[in-house]
Amino acid sequence: MTPPHLAEERDGFRFRGGHNAIDLPATLQARLKPTPRELLKTPQDLVRWLAAAGLASSPLEANESDLTLARSLREAIYALANAKLPGGPDPADALTVLNAVAAEPSATPQLTADGEVRLVGPVSALLATLARDAVRMFGGEAADHIRQCQSPTCTLFFIDTSRSGERRWCSMSGCGNTAKVAEFRRRRREAKSGA
Repeated sequence: MTPPHLAEERDGFRFRGGHNAIDLPATLQARLKPTPRELLKTPQDLVRWLAAAGLASSPLEANESDLTLARSLREAIYALANAKLPGGPDPADALTVLNAVAAEPSATPQLTADGEVRLVGPVSALLATLARDAVRMFGGEAADHIRQCQSPTCTLFFIDTSRSGERRWCSMSGCGNTAKVAEFRRRRREAKSGA
């Protein structure tokens, strides 16, 4: 899980989902547009994301194979989240990818002198750890709380941890605020045209 005290935007990446596994798909922005924006363009971008996600605490070296693996994992997680929606697609291929990545050797957790847990291992091991977290997320209680942002232009998913279970936006400061401003302006226009 992503610690709640971390910012939603870190090093150019969005972390609004409440769980690193559900945040990985946010590295492909504007999915609904003809030309989505790829945030994992280079192996170094992947290293930056892993650090921003709190999965890497020491300098890492990534290669094209790691980047390909991360993108495959990302799309599998996105497909599995989409499969949770009414009428969602068949998740069979995504399950195969997720389980294959999760079966790889994972990073080793280590306790530091100041009581922090850090993960040690190559990029592929950190991705396997992330895949295992996704398996637990989709196979556990969190799966019933996975929601997609209700903004018509947003494709981000999040885990709804609100008390009422009725969270609508990936972020109140982002999509939620945009929707509230649009609704306010709509009501204002209607009031003016009705006067």
